[in-house]
Amino acid sequence: MPLQQRALSLLTDTQPNFVESLINIYQLNSLDPALLRLHIIRLQALHCYKEAAVLAIKLKLQKELDMEEMCVPLILQNKLPLAESFVLGHNHLEQQLVTLLDLWCHPRFSVEEISMRFPRISLTKQCMSQIQPKLLAKQVFRLLEKFNIDQGLCPNALHKRRLDSLRFLMYKRFVDKSMTEENWSDHVQNVVADDLELQIHLVEMLVRYCSLQKAAQWSLRYNIPRNRLPFGVWETQQSLPPDLQQIGGSGSTQTEQWIPSQSHCQKFYQVPLTKDKVHLVDSPETLQRCRSIVLKECDIVGVDMEWQPTFGCISTQQVALIQLSVLDQVFLLDLCANGFCQHPDTISFIRSLFSERNILKLGYGMSGDLKCLLATWHQLLEEPLRMEGMLDLLNVHQKIQRRKVSRTQNGPKEVLVGEDSAEKGLSLLVQQVLGRPLDKTEQMSNWEKRPLRISQIRYAVADAYCLLDVYSVLSRNPAYFGLPADLRSISSSQSEKSADNKQKEKHTKQMKQAHGKEECQGAQRISPPHSDTEKGLLCGEKPSKDTPALPPQQLRVVCDNMLQGLGRYLRCLGVDVVMLENTDDHRVAAKLAQAEGRFILTCGQPFQSLRSQVGEGRCLSLDCSEKARDQAVRVLRHFNVQLTPSDIFSRCQ
Repeated sequence: MPLQQRALSLLTDTQPNFVESLINIYQLNSLDPALLRLHIIRLQALHCYKEAAVLAIKLKLQKELDMEEMCVPLILQNKLPLAESFVLGHNHLEQQLVTLLDLWCHPRFSVEEISMRFPRISLTKQCMSQIQPKLLAKQVFRLLEKFNIDQGLCPNALHKRRLDSLRFLMYKRFVDKSMTEENWSDHVQNVVADDLELQIHLVEMLVRYCSLQKAAQWSLRYNIPRNRLPFGVWETQQSLPPDLQQIGGSGSTQTEQWIPSQSHCQKFYQVPLTKDKVHLVDSPETLQRCRSIVLKECDIVGVDMEWQPTFGCISTQQVALIQLSVLDQVFLLDLCANGFCQHPDTISFIRSLFSERNILKLGYGMSGDLKCLLATWHQLLEEPLRMEGMLDLLNVHQKIQRRKVSRTQNGPKEVLVGEDSAEKGLSLLVQQVLGRPLDKTEQMSNWEKRPLRISQIRYAVADAYCLLDVYSVLSRNPAYFGLPADLRSISSSQSEKSADNKQKEKHTKQMKQAHGKEECQGAQRISPPHSDTEKGLLCGEKPSKDTPALPPQQLRVVCDNMLQGLGRYLRCLGVDVVMLENTDDHRVAAKLAQAEGRFILTCGQPFQSLRSQVGEGRCLSLDCSEKARDQAVRVLRHFNVQLTPSDIFSRCQ
């Protein structure tokens, strides 16, 4: 016993990889749980919160300890993963942790109240930025899925997510103008549901984004109390004639034509099929005809799926529609039809199709489709779906994109579409290969509402049939797009990347010398550093011939919140850096750049919008996957910054 107690006191000072061995050697699990619990509490009193949690996990003491006392200090110290490990496998503790985080999502929650319970923990800016409702809600939904917990236990996070979804819908309809009135109305009703506070938010946003009349119409629909209405809405209600007091449907289902307008045909990809070649499959009888054609007469099938957008409120959606395109017709499997989805023949057909190796199934981003299939049919979890003869054109597209840089000098112009293109994903591939993008207006429509509109059917058909057309063009001339003769040999993106990395190691020097500055998909990217001159660059020995040498103090930049590591690294080297906080909008970078004459350093999607707000060459995009040191060397090389030993650590991080 005394020997065990001495060993117990040594655990805190022992290297983590020795802890488990010591526990086993001295059989510390056999000690009185009360004694072990007292030791953990002592560690907490000494503010060794991490050590206490690790030891509690090793000794399996979670049930003996208070979850909040153990996990709150960890969260405040930005160690949420350790808190997750502490509760993992204990259902009641998992629920307590998720409920705690949901409580923090409440609008009136104040982190100061929590920090008063643990006054010895100093909250860093980074930690404070993580304890924000938006980021907390994201963690709550992640943990709900991880721990398989009912969403009903997290009303605050759900309300926050729905409110964010409502803001997104207002933007898509009234600012971006990329969503139809009918789609917007469907989604708003699903998001708002019977939540009075969200209904009031909707009316307030309509006053701001649209008009008092529309706000009055929606307030009448939800019968919002007069004392909760924004100024002017009640008066507008009273002045509305009876025919405008209700929001009616557009009736577009009856009036819409299968053949779109001439301008639409000129702008977007069109399916070369008449309406009679599109077959709705919603019963075992219609499925039998589909099965006989798809499984017996075809060797290539385009596969796509649609589901109801939930804007993050549900982690995985169930499939509403499966589109199967063959040479001269398209089948639409309506899984919302009564009794059709769970009919044994339907599941049997899906199994047969995906397991048939002699039929090539084409898709784009098929991992997302398959995830929704598993949510639709739980039988596929019990008896896994066998996958044979699959080709994900996303992998083909990524290979084309990776070859674009090396083809900028001699490659065909068509392959380089996207330099200033707003298209992405499958629509971009269709534009690159077939010349026109897809019309994505109906992408976020209500796919569970019946009957489907003509425009929805047209979109669903195009999404599946374009896969056949793209594959046909790529197969006829693969070398033109930098692809191997057998497209089926193209593996997934991860294995492709590993093979590409080996290839890049051989050609890095030539690529870096040939492309000091390159434009790729519209982004001005900073060229990679020469591996053999990196040290020289850091010491300022090899200035560029194009730009005069610059001391680091004269380089003024603003780093987007995705490049905070780069910002700290550049500060260490003496560069004048302003870094955005995690909660800052990307547009703050543009305001700082304009006001203080700074260059913007960013990566990913924000580049396109930021570039348009500042002068040419004032916004630079880097590779987020690189380490901060490599990014810093790129920046130094781009601006020809010369460092001296006195510059190192001349600024505080």
